[in-house]
Amino acid sequence: MSDIRVRIAPSPTGPLHIGTARTALFNVLFARRHGGTFILRLEDTDVARSTLAFEADILAGLHWLGITWDEGPDSAGGEDHGPYGPYRQMLRLARYAEAAADLLARDLAYPCYCTPDELDADRRVQEAAKQPPRYVGRCAALTPAEREARVAEGRAAATRFRVAPGVIGFDDAVRGRVEIDTANLGGDFVIVRGDGTPLYHFTVVVDDAAMRISHVIRGEDHLSNTPKHILLFRALGHPEPVFAHLPLILNPDRTKMSKRKSRTAISDYIAQGFIREALVNYLALLGWSTGSEEEILSFDEIASRFDLDHVQKGGAVFDPERLEWINGQWIRRLDDDDLAARLGPFLEAEHAAGRIDRTPTADEIRTVLPMIRERLPTLGAVGDLIGFLWVDELTVDPATIVPKRWDAATTATALAAARQAIAAVGDVSFESEEIEPPLRALAERRGWKAGDLFMAIRVAVTGRTATPPLFDTLVALGRDRALARLDAAVAGVVSLVG
Repeated sequence: MSDIRVRIAPSPTGPLHIGTARTALFNVLFARRHGGTFILRLEDTDVARSTLAFEADILAGLHWLGITWDEGPDSAGGEDHGPYGPYRQMLRLARYAEAAADLLARDLAYPCYCTPDELDADRRVQEAAKQPPRYVGRCAALTPAEREARVAEGRAAATRFRVAPGVIGFDDAVRGRVEIDTANLGGDFVIVRGDGTPLYHFTVVVDDAAMRISHVIRGEDHLSNTPKHILLFRALGHPEPVFAHLPLILNPDRTKMSKRKSRTAISDYIAQGFIREALVNYLALLGWSTGSEEEILSFDEIASRFDLDHVQKGGAVFDPERLEWINGQWIRRLDDDDLAARLGPFLEAEHAAGRIDRTPTADEIRTVLPMIRERLPTLGAVGDLIGFLWVDELTVDPATIVPKRWDAATTATALAAARQAIAAVGDVSFESEEIEPPLRALAERRGWKAGDLFMAIRVAVTGRTATPPLFDTLVALGRDRALARLDAAVAGVVSLVG
């Protein structure tokens, strides 16, 4: 193993976000490419919002994507593995307290007794003066006696880190040289709340140092936090990792992707029937380029090529249509047994929801794969595409059977004639190449457009206007069921004739 150590540190305060999944993917790809170590650490200090259910969702989602870690929790609420545990922040509180005490002892941090009312008043003054919010330093130079007086008043002390004046510069592995004046950091910042709870900026640095993280690969929204983290690394006496800030994931209108405007939970994409190979493939291309025209790549193929040099600086637009296209490409690559197995749960869900009358067997699913493989954008589309095959009593609104250019009388006549032509095809020879010629001949003989006739038949036997090829559909239904549905359709359309 190399000295490269990277991590993903999700907070279990919500389901696995697509941005978190992309960040985890880039980290594990970087580790695998360089023979390094990938670590999962849970930032669970937000006790009010963190839940075991969200933790389970995050870990399960990453496992579903095929993202595995070398160190971290085995499962939600489970044991850790790795030499630098524990890997949950709430189990590391003593370490943060020790680090904070060290900074206080060296006067690199100080106790702050400011009340929320005092801080709010300062903010209002700054807003009125059109100044950016900044801590005014009220507690930065208190004497021991002044501190004792505030303690006597019953004030709890937060811990603030001293921000020295100057410019913090670092070489970002994606964005190049970045320099930020500490005057823009909002003054001395809190690292431990008055109740003793450590804050993110502090815990992330203590943990990254303790776990010997060599590269911090994270979203661009953390770029403005990096100077604070560098100051803390230096104050605690630890070397700084290499930072790499990934481009934000944007909506098609180039606004930031958020759960209020977009579908952001990985579980939503799993539920729709996107397959792991496609989602990993697409997420890898959200901000990274292969350097070639190739787009359909497996995890191993991506890992063999992945580097930070080809990560783009600009925002990565999330295009649902492109994701569907990539998903379709991967569906077509699955062998019959694999695809049938993956479709099974979606057809079970159709049955449970009452949209079909029974769940087909694996053999039945395999039989229809040639009809649908090229037409499936997602696994979840299978019900709409061919669910009619497993409906015992199809109910079709007669009005929907009548093509736009026809009236009910013409449609009833055409369906009755089509029924005769289909019935004439023997049960033994009931194949698409035997069904198509007599139906086309019927349309030509009667002067009907074949498209109108075929649409009327399609809706009559499936209840849908869009299906796999009509003649394959009739074969899949079987001769007897196809004829029975045509009989019912003729009766229904005849009822429309005034």
